[in-house]
Amino acid sequence: MPKTKSAQKALRQNVRRKTQNLSRKAALKSAVKGFAILIKDKKTEEATKALSGVYKTIDKMQKVQLIKKGKANRMKSRLTKKLTTQKTG
Repeated sequence: MPKTKSAQKALRQNVRRKTQNLSRKAALKSAVKGFAILIKDKKTEEATKALSGVYKTIDKMQKVQLIKKGKANRMKSRLTKKLTTQKTG
């Protein structure tokens, strides 16, 4: 256990941030997974609508520094590419 007051506060902050980060990661994962399921089932209309929601989630995770800017851009690019290949092919 932490001895100083500042160490106790740091521990509380770490616990709170860990729970927030885990729930945010789960939200990101479920958003991307839901989009992938729509692509797999060839539901392009619904996937197009869901893409903006996934973008919003990715941008939020980048804003709170859960993922880096490059990873966010890469994820969005790959998801869009999947959708466009689904529409054309």
